[in-house]
Amino acid sequence: MSQTPPDERRAETLDPDAQELLETLGEVGAPDISQLSPEQARAVLGDLFTPDVDPEPIDSVEERKIRAPARDIRVRIYDPEPDADLPATVYFHGGGWVAGNLATHDGVARSLATEGECTVVSVDYRKGPEHPFPAAVEDAYHATKWTADEIAGENGLAVAGESAGGTLATVVAQMAAEKEVGTPEIDHQLLFYPVTNHSFETPSYEENADGYFLTARGMVWFWNHYLRSDIDGANLRASPLRAPKRILAQLPDATVVTCGYDPLRDEQFAYSEALENAGIGVDHHHYSDMIHDFANMRRLADPFEGIEAAEEVRERAGEALRETFN
Repeated sequence: MSQTPPDERRAETLDPDAQELLETLGEVGAPDISQLSPEQARAVLGDLFTPDVDPEPIDSVEERKIRAPARDIRVRIYDPEPDADLPATVYFHGGGWVAGNLATHDGVARSLATEGECTVVSVDYRKGPEHPFPAAVEDAYHATKWTADEIAGENGLAVAGESAGGTLATVVAQMAAEKEVGTPEIDHQLLFYPVTNHSFETPSYEENADGYFLTARGMVWFWNHYLRSDIDGANLRASPLRAPKRILAQLPDATVVTCGYDPLRDEQFAYSEALENAGIGVDHHHYSDMIHDFANMRRLADPFEGIEAAEEVRERAGEALRETFN
């Protein structure tokens, strides 16, 4: 698939819904994440992404704890057909490896289960700075193996995630593909605007540095609270774009969603291209007029109702999962 040329990756104007959201955040005085403590950032993003609205109905929603070495990993399991043997998707929420939880991304998990006709296991992985890299990666991989054994069986398995969660999804796929790790067998990776490289030297970081929800200084803040040191940033478990071609060539096909007004845009394009160059099938959906994290903005609290394009991208994601499993 031909990639969008660099000079066409950002639309001249923002999507009207995205523009309205940014204006609303400005009017209510939303704080700069990079100036907050991790606890304050979690509270701010929690307020934004857990609106007081009725959730999308689904037949079964259950929380469980997965036992891991010296810890438990909390998961929320969404099952649209409890009496059927369905494939499974392991979902990792966004939040820069610092914020976010099962509740903030509940809506996306529900949509993936319903639209993808699969059981979704949403993972509450450990976060920095209390649990720095590679704690989140370890939890993500352990939860994926558990899902393969206990939920998916022979019905098929995908990994999915948004932003930092998208990073975890593709890193888990890389780990599973390596012979020294071996399992589980993953059929698809669904990556919403993933972080792929510990670097801030791209044109998209410059042109989208400020004013479009996720900022360049915000990303520096997230990385600094996630990594133990900059040395970790060179690790392919943190920066999957740095994985060698021999690993990328073993990955499952991918669906990649990117946004024009996102500091991470160019590294996401680079990762999509690296997958294609390794012979991996990539279905790349680029929203040139959209901001980071928009798939989780379908319904938000008053006075802003949400971003309409979120519905479309969730439907596309569900279609990708259905096609994978059928």
